[in-house]
Amino acid sequence: MAAPAPRRAEREDVRADDPPVDPYAVQRRLRRERAKRRARSEHRREQRIAGLRFLVLIGLLVFLTLFLSLSIWEKIRALFGL
Repeated sequence: MAAPAPRRAEREDVRADDPPVDPYAVQRRLRRERAKRRARSEHRREQRIAGLRFLVLIGLLVFLTLFLSLSIWEKIRALFGL
């Protein structure tokens, strides 16, 4: 009668030590890591595009400022004979 008791204890110990098995845990983890990687990549791409848009806008504003300055200067020179 004493022999079955240790076997039950061994089985319970093995079951208690085993981690719970979730068959979809690996797929969920991979999906999550891929989504994080894709989000980082998308964020870097958006930052690059935003930087390019900013430089184009600054360039356009500088061009517009120079064009207006030269146009106004030409009108002033023609009007006052400078």
